Amino acid sequence: MSATSLRLAIRGIPTAHAQALRHGGPDAHGQLPLRAVAQGPGNPCRHCLQLIREGDEKLVLAYRPFGHAQPYAETGPVFLHAADCLRYEADTLPAWFAHLTPALVRGYSAEDWIVYETGQVVPGTELADTCRAILARDDVAYVHIRSKFNCFQARVERA
Repeated sequence: MSATSLRLAIRGIPTAHAQALRHGGPDAHGQLPLRAVAQGPGNPCRHCLQLIREGDEKLVLAYRPFGHAQPYAETGPVFLHAADCLRYEADTLPAWFAHLTPALVRGYSAEDWIVYETGQVVPGTELADTCRAILARDDVAYVHIRSKFNCFQARVERA
Protein backbone atom coordinates (compact mmCIF):
# COMPACT_ATOMS: atom_id res chain seq x y z
CA MET A 1 0.00 0.00 0.00
CA SER A 2 1.37 3.41 -0.88
CA ALA A 3 1.75 6.08 1.77
CA THR A 4 -0.77 8.36 0.03
CA SER A 5 -3.56 5.76 0.18
CA LEU A 6 -2.87 4.60 3.75
CA ARG A 7 -5.81 5.23 6.07
CA LEU A 8 -5.12 6.53 9.56
CA ALA A 9 -6.69 5.61 12.90
CA ILE A 10 -6.46 8.39 15.49
CA ARG A 11 -7.70 7.80 19.02
CA GLY A 12 -7.56 9.65 22.30
CA ILE A 13 -6.21 7.96 25.39
CA PRO A 14 -8.33 4.98 26.49
CA THR A 15 -11.58 5.86 28.26
CA ALA A 16 -10.89 3.50 31.17
CA HIS A 17 -7.60 5.31 31.86
CA ALA A 18 -9.23 8.77 31.61
CA GLN A 19 -12.00 7.68 33.97
CA ALA A 20 -9.54 6.26 36.49
CA LEU A 21 -7.66 9.57 36.52
CA ARG A 22 -10.90 11.54 36.92
CA HIS A 23 -11.87 9.40 39.89
CA GLY A 24 -8.65 9.85 41.85
CA GLY A 25 -6.35 7.32 40.21
CA PRO A 26 -2.63 8.10 40.10
CA ASP A 27 -0.81 9.49 37.07
CA ALA A 28 2.37 8.05 35.54
CA HIS A 29 4.40 9.38 38.50
CA GLY A 30 2.03 7.92 41.10
CA GLN A 31 0.61 11.34 41.96
CA LEU A 32 -2.98 12.52 41.92
CA PRO A 33 -3.86 14.71 38.91
CA LEU A 34 -4.02 18.40 39.74
CA ARG A 35 -7.27 20.28 39.15
CA ALA A 36 -7.04 23.66 37.46
CA VAL A 37 -9.13 26.06 35.41
CA ALA A 38 -8.30 26.26 31.72
CA GLN A 39 -6.87 29.64 30.73
CA GLY A 40 -6.43 30.61 27.10
CA PRO A 41 -6.79 28.40 24.04
CA GLY A 42 -3.85 26.00 24.58
CA ASN A 43 -5.47 23.27 26.68
CA PRO A 44 -6.03 20.13 24.60
CA CYS A 45 -7.77 17.17 26.23
CA ARG A 46 -5.94 13.94 25.34
CA HIS A 47 -9.13 11.88 25.59
CA CYS A 48 -11.52 13.72 23.24
CA LEU A 49 -8.64 15.54 21.44
CA GLN A 50 -10.61 18.78 21.61
CA LEU A 51 -9.53 22.05 23.20
CA ILE A 52 -10.77 22.59 26.74
CA ARG A 53 -12.80 25.80 26.85
CA GLU A 54 -11.40 28.68 28.84
CA GLY A 55 -12.90 28.61 32.32
CA ASP A 56 -13.65 24.87 32.29
CA GLU A 57 -12.03 22.62 34.86
CA LYS A 58 -9.18 20.43 33.66
CA LEU A 59 -6.83 17.84 35.08
CA VAL A 60 -3.07 18.31 34.75
CA LEU A 61 -1.08 15.11 35.07
CA ALA A 62 1.93 13.10 33.97
CA TYR A 63 1.10 10.66 31.18
CA ARG A 64 3.09 7.77 29.76
CA PRO A 65 1.45 6.56 26.51
CA PHE A 66 2.96 3.09 26.80
CA GLY A 67 1.74 -0.09 28.47
CA HIS A 68 4.78 -0.41 30.70
CA ALA A 69 7.89 1.46 31.80
CA GLN A 70 10.91 0.91 29.56
CA PRO A 71 13.78 3.09 28.30
CA TYR A 72 11.82 4.61 25.39
CA ALA A 73 8.60 5.25 27.32
CA GLU A 74 8.59 9.04 27.55
CA THR A 75 6.43 10.60 30.22
CA GLY A 76 5.19 14.18 30.10
CA PRO A 77 2.48 16.59 31.18
CA VAL A 78 -0.97 16.46 29.60
CA PHE A 79 -4.46 17.86 30.18
CA LEU A 80 -7.82 16.10 30.43
CA HIS A 81 -11.31 17.51 30.74
CA ALA A 82 -12.23 17.12 34.41
CA ALA A 83 -15.76 16.22 33.28
CA ASP A 84 -16.60 13.22 31.11
CA CYS A 85 -16.06 13.57 27.38
CA LEU A 86 -16.23 11.19 24.43
CA ARG A 87 -13.04 9.50 23.29
CA TYR A 88 -11.80 10.71 19.91
CA GLU A 89 -11.84 7.90 17.35
CA ALA A 90 -11.54 8.97 13.71
CA ASP A 91 -9.54 8.58 10.53
CA THR A 92 -8.62 12.27 10.37
CA LEU A 93 -6.77 14.50 12.79
CA PRO A 94 -8.73 17.15 14.69
CA ALA A 95 -8.69 20.43 12.72
CA TRP A 96 -6.80 22.29 15.45
CA PHE A 97 -3.77 19.98 14.96
CA ALA A 98 -2.95 22.15 11.93
CA HIS A 99 -1.89 24.80 14.48
CA LEU A 100 0.68 22.51 16.18
CA THR A 101 3.60 24.29 14.60
CA PRO A 102 6.04 22.84 14.81
CA ALA A 103 4.98 19.34 15.81
CA LEU A 104 7.21 16.39 16.62
CA VAL A 105 6.42 13.08 14.95
CA ARG A 106 8.12 9.75 15.45
CA GLY A 107 7.45 6.13 14.71
CA TYR A 108 7.67 3.27 17.19
CA SER A 109 8.28 -0.43 16.67
CA ALA A 110 5.95 -3.17 17.90
CA GLU A 111 8.28 -3.38 20.94
CA ASP A 112 7.55 0.31 21.74
CA TRP A 113 11.05 1.47 20.79
CA ILE A 114 11.63 4.63 18.78
CA VAL A 115 12.49 3.99 15.13
CA TYR A 116 15.08 6.76 14.98
CA GLU A 117 15.04 7.43 11.24
CA THR A 118 11.36 8.42 11.49
CA GLY A 119 11.72 11.39 13.84
CA GLN A 120 10.66 14.65 12.22
CA VAL A 121 9.74 18.22 13.11
CA VAL A 122 6.97 19.41 10.79
CA PRO A 123 4.30 22.09 10.48
CA GLY A 124 0.93 20.98 11.77
CA THR A 125 -0.50 21.15 8.27
CA GLU A 126 1.83 18.29 7.24
CA LEU A 127 1.01 15.93 10.10
CA ALA A 128 -1.35 13.56 8.28
CA ASP A 129 0.97 13.09 5.30
CA THR A 130 3.99 12.66 7.57
CA CYS A 131 2.16 10.03 9.65
CA ARG A 132 1.18 8.16 6.47
CA ALA A 133 4.77 8.18 5.21
CA ILE A 134 6.11 6.88 8.52
CA LEU A 135 3.40 4.22 8.84
CA ALA A 136 4.19 2.97 5.33
CA ARG A 137 7.39 1.49 6.80
CA ASP A 138 7.19 -2.18 7.78
CA ASP A 139 9.23 -1.62 10.96
CA VAL A 140 6.81 0.99 12.36
CA ALA A 141 3.79 -0.13 14.40
CA TYR A 142 2.45 3.33 15.32
CA VAL A 143 3.31 7.02 15.44
CA HIS A 144 3.20 9.60 18.22
CA ILE A 145 2.44 13.24 17.59
CA ARG A 146 3.87 15.60 20.18
CA SER A 147 3.87 19.36 20.62
CA LYS A 148 7.00 21.46 20.22
CA PHE A 149 7.33 21.12 24.01
CA ASN A 150 7.39 17.29 23.62
CA CYS A 151 3.94 16.90 25.19
CA PHE A 152 2.10 13.82 23.90
CA GLN A 153 -0.85 14.75 21.66
CA ALA A 154 -2.05 11.54 20.01
CA ARG A 155 -1.19 8.06 18.82
CA VAL A 156 -1.76 7.29 15.15
CA GLU A 157 -2.02 3.79 13.72
CA ARG A 158 -2.91 2.18 10.39
CA ALA A 159 -6.69 1.89 10.01
